[in-house]
Amino acid sequence: MNKRMRELMSAIQGKTVEARKLMSGENKNVEQANTLIDEVASLQKEYETEEKLFNAEKTAAGKSADEGLKEKTENDSVSKFAKAVKDMALHKDMSEGFNTDGGYTVPEDIQTKINTYREAKTSLRTYVRIEPVTAPTGARTFKKRKQQTGFAKVGEKGKITGSATPQFERIEYSIEKYAGYFPVTNELLDDSDANIANVLIEWIGDESRVTANKLILATIQAQTEVKLTGVDDIKKALNVTLGQAFKPTASIFTNDDGLQYLDTLKDTDGKYLLQPDPANPMAMRLCAGASTIPIVVIPNSDMPTKEAKIPFIIGDLYEGVTLFDKNQLSIATSNIAAIGDLNAFEEDLTIFRAIEREQVKLRDATAFVNGYIETAGE
Repeated sequence: MNKRMRELMSAIQGKTVEARKLMSGENKNVEQANTLIDEVASLQKEYETEEKLFNAEKTAAGKSADEGLKEKTENDSVSKFAKAVKDMALHKDMSEGFNTDGGYTVPEDIQTKINTYREAKTSLRTYVRIEPVTAPTGARTFKKRKQQTGFAKVGEKGKITGSATPQFERIEYSIEKYAGYFPVTNELLDDSDANIANVLIEWIGDESRVTANKLILATIQAQTEVKLTGVDDIKKALNVTLGQAFKPTASIFTNDDGLQYLDTLKDTDGKYLLQPDPANPMAMRLCAGASTIPIVVIPNSDMPTKEAKIPFIIGDLYEGVTLFDKNQLSIATSNIAAIGDLNAFEEDLTIFRAIEREQVKLRDATAFVNGYIETAGE
């Protein structure tokens, strides 16, 4: 055995000891132990190559048969040792870390009950006008706004002039269909400890909420954007843009980012402008001078900040937006239906189908301001 072979032998022994330590005690590190065993295997291959070179050199130098036999015996011992190391890594002593070495006997705490994570969810249907309808199309008639000028002064025997008459307009709706299907194997419905049908129905209900939210936000955000640079712009939107027609019933609709922005605003005396409502401490309102306005916080997941613009919708959405709802959400199930490549009867499935028919329309664009505040540092 030459010097290099002794070094390799020492390295193999050292890494084997380290691997054994990693597999001992309660805090086993199987991944690192396997890494060391891979290194041992690599060192073993290098050792075998070095051994062949060493034997070839000895043979060329006329080494005696006795010396060769002694060397071969020594080398065979090293090979057996390396093999034993590899076997140790693969078969180890009894432990719960490996199923075949005892892990199968250790019980696991697995619950089949479906737990849910806490989530913040908001339905914008709460804040807009919901109008049930029975016809797929229709219209609503409104009297147009127009600045009236009053009567003209008429002298004695003077001619009375004509005055402007009311003008009217219509908002038309045309119901649209939104739907989805959800296939479930009958084995899952039969074998699951959880009530999969109820879980899926709750999921479908939440899909309906998200659908309405998207339609309502799309209608609001289709209006001209107004950049707000601070509290003064918010007050102007209330006092001037909305005016006395909508300011008394207006709210600020913003998301979690907007709440954080409002929660940092202070007046000249260092008092925070965002204050709890004395009548409802869980509700917040913005107090700025003569303006006090309720704050409605929509989770970022439902009304995200996009392109560094925090949404600040100011106004009365009940007056501004109408959701025409026909039949609301309907859910049907079938175990014989065929949809696309799915055949419920052939594949032993139950297919849940959800349909809702609705349309969201702008009712009054002057009832709200589609505002935003740019995020700092973006």
